[in-house]
This record gives sequence, C-alpha cells and structure tokens, in this order.
Amino acid sequence: MCAQIVLAEDDAKQAELVRRYLEREHHSVVVVVDGRAAIEEVRRRRPELLVLDVMLPKVDGLDVCRILRRESDVPVLMLTARSTEDDLLLGLDLGADDYMTKPFSPRELMARVRTLLRRTRLADTGTLLTIGTLTVDPVRHEVTRDGEVVDCTPGEFRLLAAMAPHPDRVFTRTQLLEHLHGYDRYITDRTIDAHVLNLRKKLERDPRKPVHLLTVYGIGYKLASGTRAPDAP
Repeated sequence: MCAQIVLAEDDAKQAELVRRYLEREHHSVVVVVDGRAAIEEVRRRRPELLVLDVMLPKVDGLDVCRILRRESDVPVLMLTARSTEDDLLLGLDLGADDYMTKPFSPRELMARVRTLLRRTRLADTGTLLTIGTLTVDPVRHEVTRDGEVVDCTPGEFRLLAAMAPHPDRVFTRTQLLEHLHGYDRYITDRTIDAHVLNLRKKLERDPRKPVHLLTVYGIGYKLASGTRAPDAP
C-alpha cells in the first residue's frame, strides 16, 4: 500500500523517526517544517495523506487543517502534545481524520496510517448509497439531501458512510469510534456525539426532532431508512 505522504513536523528528531517508519512501509515521504510549507506541498503534490503536527511555526496545524478543508479532502492525521478532550474535538471539528497525542508509539502510528489509507482507497471504489432522502457518494465524498449538497467534514462523512450501507441498524458509540478513528484512550463518546449534533444541524429540517439520524437510548445511533417521525429525539 505505497502512498505519497506529506509529514509536517518541526522537531527534527521526531520528523526523522516518523519518516523512517513511513519509508520502511514503502511510502514516499516529503517532510516540511512549518504550516505554510505544509499547505503549499499539499496543493502541489496532492498527497494521499497529511501527517500534521499541531504546534508548527508560521501557520499552526489547526489553521493548516482549516485552510485545506476548504479546498481538499486529503486525509489528515494530527499529532500533538495537546491531550485534552476539547483539543481533540476541535481538531476533529476542523476536519482532521484522526488524532494522536505525543508521546506516541510509532507502531500505533503506522497502524493508524494503514487504516486511513485503506479506508480512503475503499471509499474511492464505493457505490452510491441512498437512504430515504439522503444520498452518500463514496467516490465523490459527497452527501446530498433532497438533491442538495450537504457540506460535511471528513469525520462526519465517514460516520454517514459507515452507517449508510446498513439502514436502521443500531451502532454503538464504540463501534462508530473504531470505524472512524481506531481505538485511542484519548477519544471519548463525546466525539461521536459532537459529530451527530453537527450532522443533525446540517441534515435535519428540525434538529430537535430528527428523522434521519436517530438516537437509540442506552445503545447509540442509527440512520433511519425512511422519513417517518422518530421514536427518539
């Protein structure tokens, strides 16, 4: 699974360690040391993955993610020393696909990289999924409601893409977390709840009375196959 990867990390030792592990798995790696260079390299090379440190000079990683999400759906794996839940949720809300806190295990990082690349490539061969008035297009990474495009972050899109092939199936928060980000002790149920809250604002005519993305109390969430009145708000 060789891929072109941009690594944005200003700590020389950390960058060299990650670069060696990535190249050991036969990836082509370009290392940049500031946020401005990260933006320029993603625009120039259109890589399959951006591994992004948050604390970067010139433009920090959060702003890099914010800028790139306006113009690209490149998968972003954030690396940061910030480990609070609020930091995690901010990174995900800005469009990061995964989030690892320092210090981290290089082996776990490689597992996360493989997972992100595998999901991206599977999505590129996917078929159109229609659930009631919603359509999820894995090839275009696009969601529509009643024919109108819905602007989703990559995390929000993957949550819908995970549920769309199984309408009316109930997913636990743990199942959704594992599908979206893999297991990480720093990620909590609030991550999924935040995605659901944001999606309801985008998908539902009345987010307080959802008909698409429903809560199943004590278990998790399901994507309803119809537009009937919900059993649970």
